[in-house]
Amino acid sequence: MRINFAKLHGLGNDYIYINNLQGEFEGVDLPLLSQKISDRHFGVGSDGLIIAQPSDKADFRMQIFNADGSEAEMCGNGMRAFAKYLYDRKIAQKKEMIIETLAGIIKPRVVEERQGKARLITVDMGEPVLETLKIPANWPGKDKIINEDYDFAVGRFNISTVSMGNPHCVIFVDSITDDLVLKKGPVIHQDQLFPRKTNVEFIKILSENEMDMRVWERGSGETLACGTGACASTVAAVLTGRTQRSVKINLLGGSLQIEWNQENNRIYKTGPAEEVFQGYFVFDQA
Repeated sequence: MRINFAKLHGLGNDYIYINNLQGEFEGVDLPLLSQKISDRHFGVGSDGLIIAQPSDKADFRMQIFNADGSEAEMCGNGMRAFAKYLYDRKIAQKKEMIIETLAGIIKPRVVEERQGKARLITVDMGEPVLETLKIPANWPGKDKIINEDYDFAVGRFNISTVSMGNPHCVIFVDSITDDLVLKKGPVIHQDQLFPRKTNVEFIKILSENEMDMRVWERGSGETLACGTGACASTVAAVLTGRTQRSVKINLLGGSLQIEWNQENNRIYKTGPAEEVFQGYFVFDQA
């Protein structure tokens, strides 16, 4: 089967995008397709697969699979690139869109364009969720996990857990090292504390308005950026008194501006999205 695709990224967090608004991929094994097309040696190479699907409650539905074939609720960087994918192709006829996801309704808006192509996108990421059972996390007696010490198999860490429609474990450190991200991150992300696993963010505070971040993502490993993780980390930083509500977050792939609005409790994320190339992939389900 020949599948036309486009590859886009948000700060290096790259996904393969395909259009299924007409239902042409009915019956296709999408988890297997994501595994094969995401393979960086035998496929196109990406952090996962994002599919434009029809929706009966929004303009479009964004379905996302990680590189390992598991389905994810949402991806902030993927959402920005999704908005660009739709806008640049005139599939979306307006700058502000309403997108259905497993994490709920998300509203991206094109705020800057160049030669008719979207460049900067602001995404209304909604309100953060702090209730332990909704994240979900298994810590009986804890309604919220903010600034709490917890013993993992790789050591004791002070953690804060936040859901942005997907789970996050935020850890503030003096220095972000490969040992933390690449060795301890994979163990923390699948600890029994997290029944659906979790994304793990390691954060170094630079000032009350800026911080560095690296992330071990559930289903993908370390990625160059994580939009929902940046939002969750901002919430954790504010609640623990480390930063103000508007923060620049530096990731391996670039920087995002995050604002946690005090009046409506919603989080707004602004950053770039770029298209890398288009092509077709020959997929054999056998």
